[in-house]
Amino acid sequence: MPRYLLILEFDGGPFCGWQRQENGVSVQGAVEDAVFKFSGERITAFSAGRTDAGVHALAMPSHFDLEKQADPDTVREAVNYHLKPAPIAALSASIVSADFHTRHSATRRHYLYRIVNRRAPLALDAGRAWRLASPLDADAMHDAAQLLVGRHDFTTFRASTCQSDSPLKTLSTVAVHRDEDNVIIETSARSFLHHQVRSMVGSLVEVGFGRWSKADFESAFRACDRRRCGQVAPAEGLYFLRADYP
Repeated sequence: MPRYLLILEFDGGPFCGWQRQENGVSVQGAVEDAVFKFSGERITAFSAGRTDAGVHALAMPSHFDLEKQADPDTVREAVNYHLKPAPIAALSASIVSADFHTRHSATRRHYLYRIVNRRAPLALDAGRAWRLASPLDADAMHDAAQLLVGRHDFTTFRASTCQSDSPLKTLSTVAVHRDEDNVIIETSARSFLHHQVRSMVGSLVEVGFGRWSKADFESAFRACDRRRCGQVAPAEGLYFLRADYP
């Protein structure tokens, strides 16, 4: 039974998230339906990240098994044909070993959060970035963000609905930089808590606005108290970038 790996790009706006749900259209459900339409097989698609409603992906790994083997390029083209008009694209397809798993085999996941820092409203980027009109100090945000690197208790930045067994996570990198009107936050870790990235971004924005000092940010972080978190950044600015594998 061959196992196929797809690398997916998608706009999360129309979806209730990656995971199949009864109350909305999911990315997982759209992929599974597309595979069924060309293969006649009901499959389960797994992914490296279970993104929330509105979160986008630039290169989301997803795998599934088929009874019959087909050329990977044929699988990619067939999946893309049957995904239309959903805003999902299979960028590539390949056959991987039977013990490969997009979620369990991943050694690191990378996310990007995009803020457009300008007074003018978004036209082309509506639904794909968080617009903030007041000036942000990206350097101050980057400086505060370095407190997050390493292994810590991230309870302050953990959603109350998070199902992880532990609030302890190890962040490899957190970086904030400005590119003209864009303030970009990139972070990498083996895994993240539910809403962790969006919660960290929202609190870093408090530093960027000058409402919190670096010490204020550290105090909220070290408190391990969800009530000390700043606003949770909206989903439309968050992108799953890629996953690393051995």
